[in-house]
Amino acid sequence: MLILLKTHTLRILAMIGEYVSLSSGVFAVAIRRPPSWALIREQLYHIGVMSLSVVAITGFTTGFVLAAQSFYQLGSKGLSGVTGVMVAKAMITELGPILTAFMVTGRVGSAMCAELSTMKVTEQIDALKSMAVNPNRYLIAPRFIAGIFMMPLLTLFSITMGIFGGYLIAVYLFHMSPVTYFDPMRLHITLFDMASGLIKAFIFGVLLVTVCCYKGMKASGGAAGVGKSTTQSVVTSYVLILISDFLLTMALNMIYQEMKRL
Repeated sequence: MLILLKTHTLRILAMIGEYVSLSSGVFAVAIRRPPSWALIREQLYHIGVMSLSVVAITGFTTGFVLAAQSFYQLGSKGLSGVTGVMVAKAMITELGPILTAFMVTGRVGSAMCAELSTMKVTEQIDALKSMAVNPNRYLIAPRFIAGIFMMPLLTLFSITMGIFGGYLIAVYLFHMSPVTYFDPMRLHITLFDMASGLIKAFIFGVLLVTVCCYKGMKASGGAAGVGKSTTQSVVTSYVLILISDFLLTMALNMIYQEMKRL
């Protein structure tokens, strides 16, 4: 039992080391020798534009649910006027970044991993190396740059759609005044809230791209290995996103409280 525990521990440490090495290599390549604009533009379209529909639907319906729940839970206590603030706060600080990261991971991250896994098991990546082409620069760096650039933008789009969805429910279903819905936001939504959501979106973008690409580059075992790597990449990304969300929430709020004391 002890031997198995040591073996699993060493395997996990080795995976962490390989992941950090790959991520740092990709970051260095993206900074020192960025890939061509054509490769980046293709990934910007694939990650950003092609994800707009699923992000819009997710944000819109989440705004519906938040507005309905806030109104039903708070209306009986005479606090229905804070429905707009509840929707906006939740979308900006938590649900916007989290749900956008989940949707992009499911739609784009899995595709990244499957594509790279297929190239790995069919030895296409080895062929690139034999032609003196750096796989990190040619395959991963464009996805990395596009991911960290598009994730905050997609998150802003999701937040906007969520607030708009909540507005439709609050105003047209519960007959709340538009002024009552929007005015409290100016008092209770701060720049820190927006910065917090965008920082989370940026970190989530880094995580989902690097994890999915790492799993794809380490695939083996033919078609079965491609499926296994793709599943692992999505599950691992989800877990890391949730863990990092908690850590970022605690760290950012601690920093904000210290800044208020100064």
